[in-house]
Amino acid sequence: MVAAARTFATFASLSAYLLIVGVPILLWTIASRDPRALYRVGGFGVRLGFALCGIRLNIVGAEHIQIGRAAVYVANHASNLEPPAVFFALRSLFPLISVVYKAELRTVPILVWVFDAAGFVPLERANRGQSLPAVDAASKALTAGRSFIVFPEGTRSRTGELLPFKKGGFIMAIQAQVPIVPVAVSGASAAMRRGSMVIRPATLQVEFAPPVQTAGLDFADRASVVAAAREAIAVRLPQPG
Repeated sequence: MVAAARTFATFASLSAYLLIVGVPILLWTIASRDPRALYRVGGFGVRLGFALCGIRLNIVGAEHIQIGRAAVYVANHASNLEPPAVFFALRSLFPLISVVYKAELRTVPILVWVFDAAGFVPLERANRGQSLPAVDAASKALTAGRSFIVFPEGTRSRTGELLPFKKGGFIMAIQAQVPIVPVAVSGASAAMRRGSMVIRPATLQVEFAPPVQTAGLDFADRASVVAAAREAIAVRLPQPG
């Protein structure tokens, strides 16, 4: 009951924050083409939401964050909490960090404008006609110095165990010859169970593993790169049972 009340208060507060602060900053970003204020507002929104619902972040391995160098950060995904947790953990890269996200989210009002203004890349995984150009566009952005967050499972895991990884994020890293940083997020599925809107107080650990290098690799090496990144995440997650 307490967790449900805190969750309601969190959503109400963030909705007010979005309308009062977020919308004007979004309009400014669109007009100025300068996303720095939008990222600051987004980062504070994550901090505010986590504080209100009792979520604490423990960041491990921050020395593996590639400051001043583009990289692809690949993370596991078991609840709605991993994306904001990883985004906030990478705030030292603002505004040069974007997200590859499911194209279905483009139906959400206002959020789609935020994603576009921040340079996020939508991906229709079942549509090669859309996904291949999207991967190419992200590769070019990586080459230009922008990093990306990717959730390669493609959907949230129902059990918390890692699902098979899609290869799009790894291909764009290989094309751009940038490192891949595995990110293991634990505690999120217990804090917000799949199918539930209630967020329970918990500590989330975001652990950055040493990067998997792609320099000198090509398309034929994608499977080995995927396997290396997946193993680096798997060994850092709590084992079932």
